[in-house]
Amino acid sequence: MPLLVMKFGGTSVADLDRIANAAEKVKREVERGYDVIVIVSAMSGKTNELVGWVEGTSPLYDAREYDAVVASGENVTAGLMALRLQEMGVSARSWQGWQVPIHTTSAHGSARFMSIPRDNIDAKFAEGFRVAVVAGFQGISAEGRITTLGRGGSDTTAVAFAAAFGAERCDIYTDVDGVYTTDPRISSKARKLDRIAFEEMLELASLGAKVLQTRSVELAMRYNVRLRVLSSFEDTDETSGTLVCGEDEIMESKVVSGVAYSRDEAKITLFTIEDRPGVAQAIFGPLSEAGVNVDMIVQNISEKDYDDDHPGAVTDMTFSCPINQVARAQKALEEAMAAGKIKYDDLIIDTDVAKVSVVGIGMRSQVGVAARSFAALAAEGINIKVISTSEIKISVLIDRKYMELAVQALHDAFELEKSA
Repeated sequence: MPLLVMKFGGTSVADLDRIANAAEKVKREVERGYDVIVIVSAMSGKTNELVGWVEGTSPLYDAREYDAVVASGENVTAGLMALRLQEMGVSARSWQGWQVPIHTTSAHGSARFMSIPRDNIDAKFAEGFRVAVVAGFQGISAEGRITTLGRGGSDTTAVAFAAAFGAERCDIYTDVDGVYTTDPRISSKARKLDRIAFEEMLELASLGAKVLQTRSVELAMRYNVRLRVLSSFEDTDETSGTLVCGEDEIMESKVVSGVAYSRDEAKITLFTIEDRPGVAQAIFGPLSEAGVNVDMIVQNISEKDYDDDHPGAVTDMTFSCPINQVARAQKALEEAMAAGKIKYDDLIIDTDVAKVSVVGIGMRSQVGVAARSFAALAAEGINIKVISTSEIKISVLIDRKYMELAVQALHDAFELEKSA
């Protein structure tokens, strides 16, 4: 039998009626001739509830016990989904991570996959079972402890199973009907894409688009797993949703495929640091050790270069990071200065910024994308604080109050409401 992986997120299995609705979609694929591996998340709101229970019991909790508690949400959903399918006459059983077994690292709360042996599930398919319902977000460490993969981990579980079992496709069912050119809540002109390349989806996911978890897209691109994003709440067929696939499956792409944004950004600037080999490592090494996710980086010659107080060359360094990591970043930099690893005159933090990005594989072969982007922002009176680019992306850091205006202006500038 050909194999399909189907993943249902928390809103898709939020209650018994929605589980029944998801089970109907699984049954339809079984009737089309597929064996199906279903990956399920916890019912909507349950993970937060479980986390609250852990924190209420033990503020400085043991991460191993945290995983044991939090992973139970997916176990409940898997059992209920299997029961519902059985009531529909579909031969199904549920699997917890340790039963597969899904081997992971021992990093509790942020474990990564090591291997997914096929033997146990293949044996059940050989016996005549048509559906394996697997609890997402979890695995088992070499020490025999339950592990979890971090928020959004069920997406990654689904892609990992599709890769391990050579699935024809991995369908991600969620509360939206596909990937859009931008957030429809910001731009009424946002258009659903029929197809998008792995690289574009990876950039959009990492830049703030919430449709797919970044790690899942990385894994899909590495193993060439074709993903389809579609809605749990609509009737679907083979043409529904958005297909995330290799660039070779997209005949012709627009220069820009989408506009992403992140409102929870901060800008940190270190003034008058030494301009010498190794200074960047002295700054970003401690930040990395503190778990700060640094993004946009700009270095420039300081206005105080070669004055009486600074006889050697000095420079200023600016970078961005998530706003919830600012305190951690500030502490790491202050400790580095106290230890004599770096010297700076001032540390300025701006927590009122947002990041807006245009993404598209068409940028590789087109010139003028940056000029067009900057002209659109200038026309709206939006000042750019920091710029970062890659082969298929241009990101800018701007005042947060202009974020929605910037998204709309860039979407209009590249006419993303029109098909390619």
